[in-house]
Amino acid sequence: MTTATLPSPDAPSTSGPHWTPRLWGTLIVLCAAMFLDALDVSMVGVALPSIGSDLHLSTSTLQWVVSGYVLGYGGLLLLGGRAADLLGRRRVFLVALGVFAAASLVGGLVDDGGLLIAARFLKGVSAAFTAPAGLSIITTTFAEGPARNRALSIYTTCGASGFSLGLVLSGLLTSVGWRWTFLMPVPVALLALVFAVRLLPRPVEERAKGGYDALGAITGTATVLLLVFTVTEAQGAGWLSARTLGSMLVVALLAAAFLWVESRAAHPLVRLGIFRNGSVARANVVAFAMTGAYGGFQFVVTLYLQHLLGWSALEMALGLLPAAALIALSAPFMGPIVDRFGTGRLLPIGLLSLVAAFALFLRLDEHSSYPGLVLPSMLLLGVGFAFAFPSVNIAATDGVGDEEQGLASGLVNTAIQVGTAVVLAGATAMITAGSAGGDSPQAQLDGYRPALLFVTMVALVGLVVAAAGALVDRRRASTPAPVPDYDYSSAGSTAARAEVLTER
Repeated sequence: MTTATLPSPDAPSTSGPHWTPRLWGTLIVLCAAMFLDALDVSMVGVALPSIGSDLHLSTSTLQWVVSGYVLGYGGLLLLGGRAADLLGRRRVFLVALGVFAAASLVGGLVDDGGLLIAARFLKGVSAAFTAPAGLSIITTTFAEGPARNRALSIYTTCGASGFSLGLVLSGLLTSVGWRWTFLMPVPVALLALVFAVRLLPRPVEERAKGGYDALGAITGTATVLLLVFTVTEAQGAGWLSARTLGSMLVVALLAAAFLWVESRAAHPLVRLGIFRNGSVARANVVAFAMTGAYGGFQFVVTLYLQHLLGWSALEMALGLLPAAALIALSAPFMGPIVDRFGTGRLLPIGLLSLVAAFALFLRLDEHSSYPGLVLPSMLLLGVGFAFAFPSVNIAATDGVGDEEQGLASGLVNTAIQVGTAVVLAGATAMITAGSAGGDSPQAQLDGYRPALLFVTMVALVGLVVAAAGALVDRRRASTPAPVPDYDYSSAGSTAARAEVLTER
């Protein structure tokens, strides 16, 4: 069953240069949810040592405090995006946001490691529904063009701010108590939920004949869940172990089954034809590389600053603040910049800045200074995300019909989460292999440098894809439209010839 969603009579209008207070309120509510979703990806990072000590968790168990959220988030995004299209974006958003608030509260109160991981997984699942629902509400509420670009720039910059502010807030809150990293989102989520009930437009739904792709939902969700689980567990089991290789084989078989089902389903979970849109396909690859590289880089930086340089949680929060501040301050200006230069130009600039930030950090040593190493990388990181993150989300939904905006949103968010899990797992494996289990400063550096080189190369792949997309767009724009041929042998040929020559 498919659902065509029409705006209600009281839906806020996006026409005109100025938005109504209600429209601004709608956007702020959606931005708050996106900020929380992105924040939770990284906010527990600095708190992990305190959590492990307080709850007596081993290192292998402790990693699931992070991986549990990513598993739920990345594994169910496709289902969440399609559910928003079929069940109603407003309904899905409100229910998922309520679950997010409840799971945050539970996570801050429990005293058992298993319950904490379960709460994190449930938060990830809820984020898998709020993220695509919120993004598709924006793309179906704001008309394509300057209004949508402006709204998406603000929205995605809030997401990038949450992603980068995670470590900053984690450092500040952990200095008070690690439970606050779980409890802080609760009042924000509840406040956003109250305003969302009042402000989000109530659509008038016209249900057309159709059906749910149950088999596609099962195979697609199982593929992503098992992929994220496998790359996360490979750190402990070994990348070439029978367990990891067997799991990867099952992932490949599930992926093949998913593609087979989607190519034949009457109402597929993922219409494969959406990838014929070059902008959508390239944006998903860039999103995978961009956020994956950042996830691996963030992990290396956290270990380096805390373990090798001996920074406290508060020092880390303040040291990483410039990147987050640049991203947050850029929000009001990115809409006009995207309108003027286009995503095709801004994406390569953003990726180039990220590559430079990661490559610059390769100079790390036992006595690196903040002004000489950390600060320049943070500034480049802030500039890169300010340009690239809004652009990649706009490109990922560009040219997609309203009935598939949830799908497009789910795809790009899946690319973001799976990219983070896969590249982070690869970076962790390189750190372990490079250090050979040693704790000396030189052994740690021998682990950090290959991991940094790896994330730099991943970001470079994203840069190449973004640059290729810019060239395609430029060639398409410079190619003149074909002139139709006319049959001049018929009556009136003289007038017809003169008309065509005039048009030329």
